[in-house]
Parts: sequence; C-alpha cells; structure tokens
Amino acid sequence: MTKPILYTCARSRGLRATWAAEEAGVDIDLRILPFPPRYLAPDYTTINPLGTVPMLVDGETKLTESCAIAHYLATRGGFTDLAIAPGERDYGEYLDYTYHADATITFPQTVYMRFCLFEKDKGLQAAGEAYAKWFHKRLVKVEQRLETRDYLCADRFTVADICIGYALILAQSVGLDEGVPDNLKAYRERLTARPAYARAVEREEAGRRVLEA
Repeated sequence: MTKPILYTCARSRGLRATWAAEEAGVDIDLRILPFPPRYLAPDYTTINPLGTVPMLVDGETKLTESCAIAHYLATRGGFTDLAIAPGERDYGEYLDYTYHADATITFPQTVYMRFCLFEKDKGLQAAGEAYAKWFHKRLVKVEQRLETRDYLCADRFTVADICIGYALILAQSVGLDEGVPDNLKAYRERLTARPAYARAVEREEAGRRVLEA
C-alpha cells in the first residue's frame, strides 16, 4: 500500500486525522501548511480546490473531512478497536457521535472564532458570541452520555472520542472553556493523556517549526 499523505495545519481539525494515524499505527506522510493555506500556500488549491485542511490523499482516494479521515485511517487495514463494526454494540452511536462532532459541535466554534478572533473588525462579534452559546448548549448530549462512561461507545476509546475530543481541546485553546461541564473537562484530560495524542501534537508542532524556520 502507498503511504497516505495528510495535508494539514498544526492544531487544526486535521489533528483528528494525525491523532487517529498515531493510534492506528498508520505511517503517514504529514505535510504541515501555513494557516490559512488558501492564502499563504496558494499552490495547495491545485491539490484541494477548496483550499481547506485537512486533506488525505491515499492513492486514488481523496478525503477532506476530518472525521471521515480519522475513521478511514482506523479501518484502512481492516477494522481496529478504534472503530466499531456493523453489528457490534454501539455501532449506531459510534456513527452518530462521530458525525455529531463536526456537524453540531465544531461548526459553531468556527463561527465564533471567525467573528470574535479572526475578523473582529467586521463588527460581528455579537453573532460570534451567539454561536459560542450555541456550542455550549450543544454539549449536553455528550455530557449526559459520559455521566456513567469513560468513553462514548462500546466501553473503549474510539474514533468517536477523537472527533468529539478535538472539539473540547479546541474550546480550551480559543476561550470557550468556561462553559464546558466539569465531566467533559475530565474526559478531555483522559484523552489528552494518551501517548498517541502527545505524539500527534509533537509531529504537527515539529512540522510547524520547520515551516516557520
């Protein structure tokens, strides 16, 4: 099999993919781009017309959704414990939380970041703050799920935890942590204590340092 190429920016949603690769033991060619790549690395649009990260290229296969990439890497060589197979307990919940991570939780975070952090001069901070409240309210589903569990599905760490976990990690780094429930902060601590997470962060940071040198 060819080595998959992962294009991403350090600490972006692509961390889900880098983390999944480390957990699954998939050897990837990690290529760190400046942020935002569509402006600072314009040639990248010849590879990904959207100009977004992450993007995984694995032979003829091309993926641009971070949660899909994480699932793909977890099952690339066959199902691993990181994924839940059809017919296995919590299969439906695994799919639901994996998709819930970006569609419902990360989405309002990105709107908040745009209007409250990156484009303050546009005078749309009120809209950004409204989306911050949306983000906090949408955490209730995960909060309740983890009241009696260490992980979201099948009593083990899976891609669903990677995808949801990244949203909680992002909340901490962009000023949204005050509204995160205590049990989700404890959950985040369990996830970020994993050796594969530390390796993924270091790989991305090493790539960023090379880029900025």
